[in-house]
Amino acid sequence: MDRRPSVVEHELDLNLVVSPEHSVPVPARLSYGTHDPYAVHITFHLDTGTPVTWVFSRELLVEGTFRPCGQGDVRIWPTRAGRRSVLCLALASPAGDALLEAPLPAVAGWLEQTHRLVPPGGELGVLDLDGSLAELLA
Repeated sequence: MDRRPSVVEHELDLNLVVSPEHSVPVPARLSYGTHDPYAVHITFHLDTGTPVTWVFSRELLVEGTFRPCGQGDVRIWPTRAGRRSVLCLALASPAGDALLEAPLPAVAGWLEQTHRLVPPGGELGVLDLDGSLAELLA
Protein backbone atom coordinates (compact mmCIF):
# COMPACT_ATOMS: atom_id res chain seq x y z
CA MET A 1 0.00 0.00 0.00
CA ASP A 2 1.32 3.44 -0.94
CA ARG A 3 1.63 5.63 2.18
CA ARG A 4 3.07 8.75 0.54
CA PRO A 5 1.10 11.90 1.26
CA SER A 6 -1.16 13.00 -1.56
CA VAL A 7 -0.60 16.71 -0.78
CA VAL A 8 2.60 18.65 -0.08
CA GLU A 9 2.14 22.03 1.61
CA HIS A 10 4.47 24.69 2.95
CA GLU A 11 3.69 27.87 4.88
CA LEU A 12 5.96 30.85 4.27
CA ASP A 13 6.04 34.63 4.33
CA LEU A 14 6.23 36.44 1.02
CA ASN A 15 6.90 40.14 0.63
CA LEU A 16 4.44 42.28 -1.31
CA VAL A 17 6.60 44.92 -2.98
CA VAL A 18 4.85 48.26 -2.52
CA SER A 19 7.77 50.41 -3.72
CA PRO A 20 11.50 49.85 -4.30
CA GLU A 21 12.09 50.82 -0.65
CA HIS A 22 9.07 49.24 1.03
CA SER A 23 7.44 45.81 1.18
CA VAL A 24 4.74 44.24 3.31
CA PRO A 25 4.87 40.66 4.61
CA VAL A 26 2.11 38.39 3.31
CA PRO A 27 1.64 34.93 4.84
CA ALA A 28 1.09 32.31 2.16
CA ARG A 29 0.70 28.58 1.69
CA LEU A 30 2.15 26.60 -1.22
CA SER A 31 0.13 23.50 -2.01
CA TYR A 32 0.55 20.68 -4.51
CA GLY A 33 -1.47 17.49 -4.72
CA THR A 34 -1.97 14.39 -6.78
CA HIS A 35 -5.59 15.45 -7.37
CA ASP A 36 -4.24 18.23 -9.67
CA PRO A 37 -0.73 17.05 -10.58
CA TYR A 38 0.05 19.70 -13.20
CA ALA A 39 -0.74 22.67 -10.95
CA VAL A 40 0.55 24.46 -7.88
CA HIS A 41 -1.72 26.48 -5.63
CA ILE A 42 -0.54 29.56 -3.73
CA THR A 43 -2.95 30.89 -1.13
CA PHE A 44 -2.32 34.37 0.22
CA HIS A 45 -3.72 35.16 3.68
CA LEU A 46 -4.61 38.82 3.42
CA ASP A 47 -5.96 41.21 6.04
CA THR A 48 -9.35 41.08 4.28
CA GLY A 49 -10.20 37.82 6.03
CA THR A 50 -10.74 36.07 2.71
CA PRO A 51 -7.72 34.16 1.39
CA VAL A 52 -6.82 34.55 -2.27
CA THR A 53 -5.60 31.53 -4.22
CA TRP A 54 -3.69 31.55 -7.49
CA VAL A 55 -3.28 28.37 -9.51
CA PHE A 56 -0.71 27.88 -12.26
CA SER A 57 1.52 25.17 -13.67
CA ARG A 58 4.17 23.52 -11.56
CA GLU A 59 6.43 23.53 -14.62
CA LEU A 60 6.18 27.34 -14.81
CA LEU A 61 7.20 27.67 -11.16
CA VAL A 62 10.12 25.26 -11.63
CA GLU A 63 11.37 27.11 -14.70
CA GLY A 64 11.00 30.43 -12.88
CA THR A 65 13.46 29.31 -10.22
CA PHE A 66 16.17 29.26 -12.93
CA ARG A 67 15.23 31.98 -15.46
CA PRO A 68 12.54 34.55 -16.23
CA CYS A 69 9.42 32.90 -17.60
CA GLY A 70 5.70 33.34 -18.04
CA GLN A 71 3.63 35.96 -19.73
CA GLY A 72 0.31 37.61 -19.12
CA ASP A 73 -1.18 36.94 -15.68
CA VAL A 74 1.81 35.12 -14.12
CA ARG A 75 5.47 35.97 -14.61
CA ILE A 76 8.26 34.49 -12.46
CA TRP A 77 12.00 35.10 -12.21
CA PRO A 78 14.86 34.55 -9.77
CA THR A 79 16.88 37.49 -8.45
CA ARG A 80 18.74 38.74 -5.42
CA ALA A 81 17.49 41.14 -2.75
CA GLY A 82 20.61 42.20 -0.94
CA ARG A 83 22.26 38.95 0.15
CA ARG A 84 19.09 36.87 -0.22
CA SER A 85 18.05 34.79 -3.23
CA VAL A 86 14.42 35.50 -3.98
CA LEU A 87 11.82 34.40 -6.46
CA CYS A 88 9.74 37.23 -7.91
CA LEU A 89 6.11 36.54 -8.78
CA ALA A 90 4.34 39.19 -10.84
CA LEU A 91 0.60 38.53 -10.77
CA ALA A 92 -1.96 40.45 -12.82
CA SER A 93 -5.75 40.30 -12.58
CA PRO A 94 -8.70 42.57 -13.30
CA ALA A 95 -8.60 43.49 -9.58
CA GLY A 96 -5.00 44.73 -9.85
CA ASP A 97 -1.36 43.76 -10.12
CA ALA A 98 1.02 42.51 -7.44
CA LEU A 99 4.76 41.89 -7.25
CA LEU A 100 5.72 39.41 -4.57
CA GLU A 101 9.09 38.11 -3.44
CA ALA A 102 9.45 34.61 -2.02
CA PRO A 103 12.54 33.09 -0.43
CA LEU A 104 14.00 31.06 -3.32
CA PRO A 105 15.57 28.30 -1.16
CA ALA A 106 12.22 27.62 0.55
CA VAL A 107 10.33 27.44 -2.75
CA ALA A 108 13.01 25.24 -4.35
CA GLY A 109 12.95 22.88 -1.35
CA TRP A 110 9.18 22.62 -1.53
CA LEU A 111 9.35 21.93 -5.28
CA GLU A 112 11.76 19.06 -4.57
CA GLN A 113 9.12 17.58 -2.26
CA THR A 114 6.51 17.84 -5.03
CA HIS A 115 8.89 16.04 -7.39
CA ARG A 116 9.25 13.21 -4.88
CA LEU A 117 5.46 12.94 -4.72
CA VAL A 118 4.99 13.09 -8.51
CA PRO A 119 8.15 13.13 -10.64
CA PRO A 120 8.16 15.52 -13.61
CA GLY A 121 6.59 13.67 -16.54
CA GLY A 122 4.70 11.34 -14.19
CA GLU A 123 1.61 13.53 -13.81
CA LEU A 124 -0.54 11.52 -16.22
CA GLY A 125 0.14 8.37 -14.20
CA VAL A 126 -1.54 9.75 -11.06
CA LEU A 127 -4.64 11.11 -12.79
CA ASP A 128 -7.78 9.00 -12.42
CA LEU A 129 -9.03 9.51 -15.96
CA ASP A 130 -11.55 6.66 -15.77
CA GLY A 131 -13.02 8.03 -12.54
CA SER A 132 -13.19 11.56 -13.92
CA LEU A 133 -14.85 10.34 -17.11
CA ALA A 134 -17.38 8.34 -15.10
CA GLU A 135 -18.23 11.48 -13.08
CA LEU A 136 -18.77 13.50 -16.25
CA LEU A 137 -21.03 10.84 -17.76
CA ALA A 138 -23.07 10.26 -14.58
